[in-house]
Amino acid sequence: MNKIKWYSTTNHHFWTELEYVAENADPQSTIETTGQTDQSIDGFGGCFNELGGIALEKLSEQDREALMDLLFAPDGEGLRLNYNRLPIGASDYAESWYSYDEAKNDYAMEHFSIERDKAYLLPYLQAGLKRNPSMTLFSSPWSPPTWMKFPQAYNYGRLVWTKENLEAYALYFAKYIEAYAKENIKIDQIHIQNEPFADQKFPSCLWSGEQFREFIGCFMGPLFDKLGLNVEIFLGTLNGDENNYDEYANNIFHDPEASRYVKGVSYQWAGKYSLAITHESWPEKTIIQSENECGDGRNDWNYARYIFRLFRHYLSNGVNAYVYWNMILEKDGMSTWGWTQNSMITVNEDATYTLNPEFYVMKHFSRFICPGAKRLCLKGHWTGSSVAFQNPDGSTVLVTQNPYKEAKTVSFTHEGQQYTFTLPSDSFNTIVL
Repeated sequence: MNKIKWYSTTNHHFWTELEYVAENADPQSTIETTGQTDQSIDGFGGCFNELGGIALEKLSEQDREALMDLLFAPDGEGLRLNYNRLPIGASDYAESWYSYDEAKNDYAMEHFSIERDKAYLLPYLQAGLKRNPSMTLFSSPWSPPTWMKFPQAYNYGRLVWTKENLEAYALYFAKYIEAYAKENIKIDQIHIQNEPFADQKFPSCLWSGEQFREFIGCFMGPLFDKLGLNVEIFLGTLNGDENNYDEYANNIFHDPEASRYVKGVSYQWAGKYSLAITHESWPEKTIIQSENECGDGRNDWNYARYIFRLFRHYLSNGVNAYVYWNMILEKDGMSTWGWTQNSMITVNEDATYTLNPEFYVMKHFSRFICPGAKRLCLKGHWTGSSVAFQNPDGSTVLVTQNPYKEAKTVSFTHEGQQYTFTLPSDSFNTIVL
């Protein structure tokens, strides 16, 4: 038998390697694989944002290099992130709001430019690509250029729904893909709108499901075909609950013209309530958790416990990738519009950095669950706290939480072999067989 690897994290001891010793004690709870598998995993990642790039620049070169290794090195001891998100123009974590073309009525996109990104966003991204040139990149806008909207502002509002405008906006996406290609950066996916249900005081734009369907089927899809752009189109990033499923995912996937252009759907926040329905109904479509819920800037253990449960919920209900929000922020994680948020890494006022509890939540999943891993279906009373995967190399990874104040003895049975572990109280655990 190969040596079993077991890593545990508690509020006081992060990522401790424990020795597995076969136990004869009767388990207090059990979990076992059923012999069935579900979705495969494409990867784990985070979002590159301007404020993260600005925070990174405040570290010494040595610390910047160390952090990039911890985040992206595919053979390193860190997170091995390989499936990452970019904003198209300003996200709500940009230094200030912008688009790539604010020349009014520039329907031909003659003034399109990504020059702004060269200050902070591209150096941050290129440092990641240096570690993993083959990472998957998906991009989404928070707002179109303001002259395309009513009202003409980055926050609130909708696209003005004219043929001229829609043709121009499809071209805007194509220009973005081509501009990044000139920087030797391949964009793999476009997710058409961040949170199309959200009329927000930060950059945003409302879309209906019918508008998604028309834009994809009549404008964006045909233009990408005409230009030969090998870029996947996704619905997303959807933040509505199960009541919106028929209006968005179901509506578009049932339309043969629009659906043929759409590779999948990304969900975040309240979108988690539509997740199981989509996976059950459309198992051939790729599903991505596109934005980890972002907390309040305190980066505390209680929120890390909640985030662990989010990972488990999304993975157990069919996502192919799980993406964190801000990977790196300065202390308190303040946005330009006044919300303090969590991050996996904090850059402190003295130019040091701290690995926060959610860094280790991600590590418990991303460190050993490899691209191509298949989720193993489970049964037993400990199933609600666990997920398991079979890697392409044959190794099995069990990720499980003990949410209780006392240690619990739990058995895991796989392929006829039972393994028994006493999980530390209030802990996250990754076990590799």
